[in-house]
Amino acid sequence: MFQWFAARSVELVAVVFSIAYLYFSIRQKILLWPMGMISAILYMVVFYQAKFYADMGLNGYYLVISIYGWVHWSSKRDTQNNRLKISRITRKSALILGLITLGVFLLIGWLLNQFTDSPLPYWDAFTTAASFAATWMLARKILEHWIVWIVVDAISMGLYLYRGLVPTLLLFGVYSTMAAIGFIAWRKSYIREKEISVA
Repeated sequence: MFQWFAARSVELVAVVFSIAYLYFSIRQKILLWPMGMISAILYMVVFYQAKFYADMGLNGYYLVISIYGWVHWSSKRDTQNNRLKISRITRKSALILGLITLGVFLLIGWLLNQFTDSPLPYWDAFTTAASFAATWMLARKILEHWIVWIVVDAISMGLYLYRGLVPTLLLFGVYSTMAAIGFIAWRKSYIREKEISVA
């Protein structure tokens, strides 16, 4: 038992920081970004060892977008409640983001299939591309990012089960549940903010 924990120590610590990241995200607390930075660094190590190279690269992106999100959330705060307001994605933005995500998915899938020993290159590419989009949406505080996460988390659970990453599989089960909770909480907050701005 001790050997199991020792072999997965980095992954287990990454899980703790990831749950903290998600908790602060649901609560709309800016502390989510440093939690995300630490989690991203640890998961780069985990996914390199598991040969999920796209997920490793994705966590490099998480590291960069966490810095961007931290700056954006800090600089765009509403003076009334001292935090960035929740927004909804427009049709135009959804179309552009969808096309970019499709292009990223096809490119990553092809690269993984051609140049790596990734066991599931296109599934790995899909979760990676969709996660790029969802994290950018979170940095912009767009409500619908939670819906993207629910889809990504469900598919990721299958991938991690396949690769035997049990702590991360359990984490993504928690993620799926918390993403649904996050969507409900943010939607209520968005409606409340809208009512206040109209009044």
